[in-house]
Amino acid sequence: MTRTTPRLRCRDCGLVAAKWAGRCPGCGAWNTLEEQEGGPAGVVPATPVELAAIPKGGAVPLPTGVGELDRVLGGGVVPSSVTLLAGEPGIGKSTLLLQMLASLADGGARSLLVSAEESPEQVRQRAERLSALRPGVWIVAATELGEVRSAMQRVQPDVLVVDSIQTVADGEAGGAPGTVSQVRACAQALAEDAKRGGPAVVLAGHVTKDGSIAGPRVLEHLVDTVLTFEGDRHHALRLLRAVKHRFGAVGELGMLEMTESGLVEVVDGGAFLLADRRPANPGSVVFAAMDGRRPLLVEIQALVCPAAGPPRRSASGYDTARLCQLLAVLDRRVGLRMASQDVYVSAAGGVSVAEPAADLAVALAVASAATGRVVPDGMVAIAEVGLGGELRRALRMQSRLSEAGRRGFGTAVVAAGEDAAGQVELRPTATLGAAIDACLGDAAEPPRLRVLSGS
Repeated sequence: MTRTTPRLRCRDCGLVAAKWAGRCPGCGAWNTLEEQEGGPAGVVPATPVELAAIPKGGAVPLPTGVGELDRVLGGGVVPSSVTLLAGEPGIGKSTLLLQMLASLADGGARSLLVSAEESPEQVRQRAERLSALRPGVWIVAATELGEVRSAMQRVQPDVLVVDSIQTVADGEAGGAPGTVSQVRACAQALAEDAKRGGPAVVLAGHVTKDGSIAGPRVLEHLVDTVLTFEGDRHHALRLLRAVKHRFGAVGELGMLEMTESGLVEVVDGGAFLLADRRPANPGSVVFAAMDGRRPLLVEIQALVCPAAGPPRRSASGYDTARLCQLLAVLDRRVGLRMASQDVYVSAAGGVSVAEPAADLAVALAVASAATGRVVPDGMVAIAEVGLGGELRRALRMQSRLSEAGRRGFGTAVVAAGEDAAGQVELRPTATLGAAIDACLGDAAEPPRLRVLSGS
């Protein structure tokens, strides 16, 4: 009789453990280790192969025809791969996927869209609005895994899109559609079909309120590529990122604009974000940001006004805790006292700025708004601000300055020690106070500052 060895597998992340534990050592989830039967105890192990002896090669990406999507994917979707596109409901995932299928059809690819949330009539109406009706794009309204696989066998597509994976159910798996067991079972079955020489599979997935991908963590481990599609519903800008990509590097940023006729590629992000800027306004400073490997020019805006009650600190597109820290540095190290002032900071255009290199731009914007003095036009600010008021150097300075110079900015206020070459003149400063003096004049003298500080 063949002896089998029991094993434990985490139902969330798929980790195989030698013994039971209350908490998975891989993902940290509680009570997720389940016993499964392993293979025969005497099975012959796989033969090791020297890495250098493996022949070169690999699948050639299939361009989707959507430039910003191909940019993030490193050329396009790879045949027999599995990609997860995650985003909030209503952010534009279905629009992006439909436009992708239309562009693929223009290139001769055959595709199948599994519409598990909308009827074929609804999808056709959207396709007409987007001018995305093409021969070679097939659609099936199915929510049962068996129906999806049957339609895939009949159509034999090059690309299969499932919109969305949370609404597809496997009759052999327990639970309702969208539960952990159902999402895991359906995604795993479609991934196995792809790996056996099937089509490239693209799964649309929802995210939870905190921004994480809905469903089990094993879903992210099953797929080859994880894309996030983000944006503010009150703004037209949409951001596409790859947070996992087995066929290339991550870090590329795709930018698209949501219009009445669909998603339009934003090739020049700096021009798009600065299109409505008014340089003569106090409280406006341009920051040369890096989002992944893409440099962007972002306008940081600040507003300072007397507080009617307890002072408010509000930030949009910037961390509020970081803003409070900068205000404390301005108070103690520069003498700009705003204990009785409301302070509002915003990264204009619907983007979020999270890197510490934005500190100097935010602090300059607040000081400009408080004093009523305008930061000179044609100037960008790039530096991290320490608790001692010192300025610290930023990463990827050469890329930031190249983008600033391309957009016509001639001066950059940076930390002392920066020596990046380029067409932008550097103004190295050691402290935040010195940077404010260089941009706005003597921070201790402006009459309006004395009013704001209560002195």
